[in-house]
Parts: sequence; C-alpha cells; structure tokens
Amino acid sequence: MSDPIVFPAGTPNARLPLLFAGQAQKEFFVNQSLAILDALVPRTVIATLAEPPALPAEGGCYLVAQEAAGAWSGRADQLALSIGGSWHFIAPDEGMLMFDQNAGIWLCFRNGWQGAGAITAPSGGGVIDIEARNALAQLVENLQALGLIASPPA
Repeated sequence: MSDPIVFPAGTPNARLPLLFAGQAQKEFFVNQSLAILDALVPRTVIATLAEPPALPAEGGCYLVAQEAAGAWSGRADQLALSIGGSWHFIAPDEGMLMFDQNAGIWLCFRNGWQGAGAITAPSGGGVIDIEARNALAQLVENLQALGLIASPPA
C-alpha cells in the first residue's frame, strides 16, 4: 500500500491556508485565502509604516518599516494586510516587487526592501555634450515617472 499524500498547511509562495478533508468551517479558510490574494495581487502597498494606521482600509496592504513598534513590533520588512479588522502578516520572498503608493517608487526585497535612489543630474565638467546630457535627462525622467528610481529631494 502506498503512503498517503501529506499536504503542508499552506501554499509555498503566498502561504495561503489549504483545506483538508473533513475540515470544519472551510469558508473561513477559503475567505482568508481570497482576502490575502486580493491584497497581494496588485503588488502595491499603501505606505511603509512603523506602526499600524489608526483606521486601516479593509484589504489594505502596508510594508512594516525597520523601526516597527506597537502591534507590528518584531514584524519588520513583512507585509501587513488588514483583513476582517485584524492584521495578517506575510514574510516577503527574495526578489518580491511592491509599489509603495505613498513614496511613489518600486521596492524590491533583497535581504531587505530596497528602492532605487535619486540620481543627480550632470553638471559642470570639462566637456559638455548637450545631446548626451539631454538623452540622460530624458532617461532619468522616464525612470522617475515609472517609479523605478527616486526623484531628487525638492
């Protein structure tokens, strides 16, 4: 007789809870999985915060800052999802991309969340090539418009 298949408690990537035969309250696990997917699929966080917002949006996804405190203490770098009036946390995987709506930039998880820094426009120098400088300026503007690199501070 072959051994029965043993399933883990959750899916490997999004860690969605799995159902088991004879399990009570299956709708809870299905609804929880759908709520997690709904928060993660857009690949967008509302903001990077150290503490939970006072009035989180249902289904809102937040990135927990390094200096996490309060209800988020010990959850640095995790994604905090507001589901049914409580917090559900997802640990990021290496290479995960999320767009931070508040900061207006894409973040990539590589041993911590990283965003591209601002690029200083060229100035001065011994030889000024106007065409090259204009091309670089357009490239930087396009990358900033896409949120791939940060805009310089005003």
